[in-house]
Formats: sequence, C-alpha cells, structure tokens
Amino acid sequence: MEIWHEVAGKGSPVLLIHAGLCDSRMWEPQWQTFPRLHRTIRCDLRGFGRTPLPAEPYSNARDVIELLDRLELGAAALVGVSLGGRVALEVALARPDLVARLVLVGSGLPGYAWSGAVRKYGEEEDAAIARGDLDAAVEVNLRMWVDGPNRAPDEVDPSVRRFVGKMQRRALELQAPVWEEVEEELLVPDVGSRYVEIRVPTLVLVGSEDVLDMHEIANRLVAGIPNARKETIARAAHVPNLERPEEFEHLVLPFLSAT
Repeated sequence: MEIWHEVAGKGSPVLLIHAGLCDSRMWEPQWQTFPRLHRTIRCDLRGFGRTPLPAEPYSNARDVIELLDRLELGAAALVGVSLGGRVALEVALARPDLVARLVLVGSGLPGYAWSGAVRKYGEEEDAAIARGDLDAAVEVNLRMWVDGPNRAPDEVDPSVRRFVGKMQRRALELQAPVWEEVEEELLVPDVGSRYVEIRVPTLVLVGSEDVLDMHEIANRLVAGIPNARKETIARAAHVPNLERPEEFEHLVLPFLSAT
C-alpha cells in the first residue's frame, strides 16, 4: 500500500517522519523553511492523517523504504520524532543505502524498559479507547506528551495543544476500529540492540520538558551510535519542532547541510 506523501523544494533529500501523537501536519512550521534548502518529503504512516489502516499485517519501516525507493531520491536524511525516530532507526539498519543522516527527536527504542509513569499512561489510554471515549484518550496523550511531567496544561501554548489534539483525534478515529486486530510488525525486530551498528552522522534531540524516559533513551542512543551527538531544546516537551520551531531549525538545518 502506498502511504500518503508530498514533496517540495530542491536540494539534498530530507524525509520528515511524524510522531505517533501526530501526522504529517506536525511539520507545518518546517514546511515553510526546509524546502528552501532541501528536497523535502513528509508522509502519513498507516493509521494517521490521510493514510488508512487496513486490517492486515504491516511494517511502517517497510512502507517508508518503499516510498523512498519509489521516489528514487538516493540516500536521504531522515528526521523522525518519537515513533518516527524508531522507524528511521529501522530504515537505517535495513537499508543503509537509503540513509545519509539521522535526526532522532524523542525517539522510541524497542526493548527499553518503560517507567511506571509511562506504563500508567498506556493503561489509561487503552481504557479510554476500550470504553469508546476518544476525547479522554486524546487528553491522556496531551497531558503525557505535550504538557510533560512538570507543566500544567495552562503553561503550554494552547494553539499547540489544540493542533496536536486534532491530529491525535484523527489517528484514534482511524486506529480504534482495528485496535485489537492490527499490530505493527517491526522490520528490524532487534533494532533495540542493533542501533549501535548505525554509522551515519546522527543528531539526537530531546525537549527539556519531555518525560525522563525520553532523556534516558537519548543518552543511550548517543552512547551507542559512534557519530551521534545530543542537544536539548529548552521549554519544550515531546514535539519541540512545534513548541520551539526556530530553536529546532537552528539545530537541525545546519546539521543537514554539513559535509
């Protein structure tokens, strides 16, 4: 199945892979800046935005690889947030010929032992979806990932909160009908141990207000990937490209253009 995508700009290719909290619309700020310097692609993974979620086995990483092969762009920089970061890691391991650089933002990492706080969040989300209360499920996600553990909702830009809530609601509407039937299959099942094999330049970003688990995963990635460095974006949680777009671009664009 071909996932929804769009392409803009000229230059070295960059693929933007959204978080599990959002869809390709999360890149709106960067869609105004990245295409000035790069051939920029953004996509909706299955069950997000404009890509449906059929009741069949699937792999997000395989879908991304098929997209890159179809576009014939050569090696691209992959910029992934959360779920998108984990997908980018898989692509880099499965098809290193397709990846020139990595930017991993609050990236997931299979095999990581989640804290009690994150497990509790997952249980609350599952319970809300099971009873059909998608509004409650959206709010659980906003409190966990947009607000973060140390901020009250009124301390977060309300426009960011509304925007992420809109994208998350769309994802839940697509996913809830097949929630118990469909589960993603990892293209690289042992990505949680094999990420140390990655050799491309890698920038690891994390928001200062993100949950502690994300900081620990970022440290693990930097320690394990030889050509990796870590930067922290202040006053942002799990979607720093939306909360602090200028700071995000100040870090990412020079990294993408470095030789």
